[in-house]
Amino acid sequence: MTTLASGTDTLTRDALTVLQPGFTGTTAPDWLLRRLGEGLASVGLFGRNIASPGQLAALTAQLRAERDDVLVAIDEEGGDVTRLEVRSGSSFPGNHALGAVDDVELTHQVAHELGRRLASCGVNLNWAPSADVNSDPRNPVIGVRSFGADTELAARHTAAYVTGLQSAGVAACTKHFPGHGDTAVDSHHALPRIDVFADVLAERELAPFRAAIAAGTRAVMSAHILVPALDPDRPATLSRRILTGLLRDELGYDGLIVTDGMEMRAIAGTYGIERGSVLAIAAGADAICVGGGLADDATVLRLRDALVGAVRAGQLPEERLAEAADRVRALARWAGTAASPAESTHGTEIGLHAARRALTVTAAPGLGSPDTFEPLTEPPYVAALTPVANIAVGDETPWGVAAELIHLLPGTVTGSFSAGDGPENEAGENAGRAALQAAGPRRIVAVVRDEHRHPWMASALDALLTARPDTIVVEMGVPQATPRGALHIATHGAARVCGRAAAEVIVGGPGA
Repeated sequence: MTTLASGTDTLTRDALTVLQPGFTGTTAPDWLLRRLGEGLASVGLFGRNIASPGQLAALTAQLRAERDDVLVAIDEEGGDVTRLEVRSGSSFPGNHALGAVDDVELTHQVAHELGRRLASCGVNLNWAPSADVNSDPRNPVIGVRSFGADTELAARHTAAYVTGLQSAGVAACTKHFPGHGDTAVDSHHALPRIDVFADVLAERELAPFRAAIAAGTRAVMSAHILVPALDPDRPATLSRRILTGLLRDELGYDGLIVTDGMEMRAIAGTYGIERGSVLAIAAGADAICVGGGLADDATVLRLRDALVGAVRAGQLPEERLAEAADRVRALARWAGTAASPAESTHGTEIGLHAARRALTVTAAPGLGSPDTFEPLTEPPYVAALTPVANIAVGDETPWGVAAELIHLLPGTVTGSFSAGDGPENEAGENAGRAALQAAGPRRIVAVVRDEHRHPWMASALDALLTARPDTIVVEMGVPQATPRGALHIATHGAARVCGRAAAEVIVGGPGA
């Protein structure tokens, strides 16, 4: 066990232990190494910290040279939310695609392989899976991050993901408790409110978390959401009724409770991160996640001092902080003894295999059928109708089918179109006309994400299909809109492998 720096008192060490901060750069800064020596026990990694698997392994080795039992956490869901492959797109299709296949063994295998890759780079805690039931199709932040809108489906795949990930020696952190699916507000920007009765929550939202607990999930992440049926005053992250009364006492969970990012506006904009962190620990949380946007020593010191000050002022029981720190150390001990398989047991192409199985291919009435579709042999024009990316995904991760079609059909041309300014319908018509003009005589492949949530996107497709009914449509979000186009391919996700699987169908390739 690493020896902590002398002169750091127990209270200060405990306050540092419960923090999970991020940092900038691809090597550990001096301030971070210094805090690890003083008691900091966890570090959170994001896309900005990762350049390659080799660099990541070197970074985690650098952290462990300072503290051998450090928890190295990452937000690696696969699919849309990837940090390992933030610049190329993920090798794993994501939860919604796995839910569309509905093969729990496949979900287990995918999670195991993802965990194996994380473990080989020195990561031992993954802020995944998302256990949210995507019951509101307008949801702007969960969507394809959910296994689906069916409660039992979400529950069985959450359990399979947890066991698969942890069989590779990486602790799962099931999120976002008590369920972030029934909202049309993104908690990165504001505080969502979920107005359903407690019995609905118990039957729908909580079922996947019960399954995760039964499967042995080592961590659970709280949601920054207000659920009046459970607590009319405070969001889940700050609610003792929800974290202690419900999650601990009623559901019997005794593992680590991690907050969602405290710099998100749902908390930072209402309580502030210092007060919010104190309230979260008091409510029953054990670890404070911060660093997606705030990633410096000053933030760590502010939160450390806020926790220490709250204990000394009688606002936070010292034994509650000590209990939280002990749970962090207990997870670190588990991670230090968990088996880490060096070899893949399911094949490194399991993600592509899953993406191929997740495709739903249809054709509009009167335009033939998928069976009579003639694969493209000439390079097409790919028109990507691009919505604003949500913060959890980030706008640096590529998506779509263009890169894969360029590889399979050299000479493929692509363009990106967005809503722009003005009324939704007008913006969509303008985008559609611009795409038609740019395409010229080429066959058009229109790529959309969540057409049902974006009226401008539907208007753009109207314009394209009216002028060019032979347009191929690829839906890479939640496929709620009516399928249309000469061929309609629903991928159930926008990961790189989802694009590859769709491109293969378009050209009649390996997985077609």
